[in-house]
Amino acid sequence: MIYNCDSHVGKVRKNNEDYCMGEIIQTEDDCIGIFALADGMGGHKKGEVASKIAVDSIIDFLNENISKSCGIKMDYLDDVIKQGYNYANQKIYAKSLEDSSCQGMGTTLVVAVVYKNDVIIGNVGDSRCYLLHDDKFRKITRDHSVVEELLNANLITEEEARLHPRRNQITRAMGVEEIIIVDIFREKIEKGDMLLLATDGLTGCVDDESINNIINQNKDIKEICKDLIDTANNNSGKDNISVILSKID
Repeated sequence: MIYNCDSHVGKVRKNNEDYCMGEIIQTEDDCIGIFALADGMGGHKKGEVASKIAVDSIIDFLNENISKSCGIKMDYLDDVIKQGYNYANQKIYAKSLEDSSCQGMGTTLVVAVVYKNDVIIGNVGDSRCYLLHDDKFRKITRDHSVVEELLNANLITEEEARLHPRRNQITRAMGVEEIIIVDIFREKIEKGDMLLLATDGLTGCVDDESINNIINQNKDIKEICKDLIDTANNNSGKDNISVILSKID
């Protein structure tokens, strides 16, 4: 598989509280892709610290624990991902307690682990994972946000959600409490499929149809990532923008 990570501060904010990383682990019979993306919150409360701890911690945890396993079992990976989230959550929570300048910080965290024809996705917050499969582009994760709850209750429309005054308010975040609940999703993938992980700097100002059109361009994935970020900046640029695009080859 091939992938590219890209992040941009946007046009308004002075610091980038997003953080993303990808890694390919070579196994005896195949390779495993690990991708993690986070959107820190807190501003002066060190959101950028929380997002970096989250991504670095879970990448390190998954790398170490997956590489130790003999024969990869997808059922086992479910548990490893949950353990990785708890490990990262404890790291952020402990940092917020020991450093007064970090008190109250938190972050979203979306993770995708790709192995052969399977992808397992973990999610906390409103950063998203999309899958392009069989020419169908769809959101896999569910946002932990006030707006998502209103949408699910049919109280607002998709268009109203995009402009809602509480659209940036999330209901679940890493590091805020000692225990974290993680959503896990499983999907089958095939050669040519694409995975997109993105913060709300992209998804909050570029609609899904436009994102689909951009990633379906006949371009190198690095160029596609740049196009996604440029479109978000052209439409708004009010937030940090981060994307990870992975193609199954």
